[in-house]
Amino acid sequence: MAAINVDPNLLTRIEGALDQIRPYLEADGGNVKVLEVTEDMVLKLELLGACGSCPMSTMTLKAGVEQSVLKAIPEIKAVEAINLTPIGG
Repeated sequence: MAAINVDPNLLTRIEGALDQIRPYLEADGGNVKVLEVTEDMVLKLELLGACGSCPMSTMTLKAGVEQSVLKAIPEIKAVEAINLTPIGG
């Protein structure tokens, strides 16, 4: 299923950037799914598998996923997950 509000070329670039980090997520039993890109260029993701319930998911998102996407696609302003598990929670 295609993400909503995402230009197909931009989606291809986003998926390419995510593919750079997916092997690390998959090694820990997780993954990410693109949900949408907002009008202000915020990429919304869903954390899948172990990533959805991992207490380190916030760090993984910011240090890994977000950095990979922002480096590859400068027009994306931020990356957010809709289902982050708070650290310590």
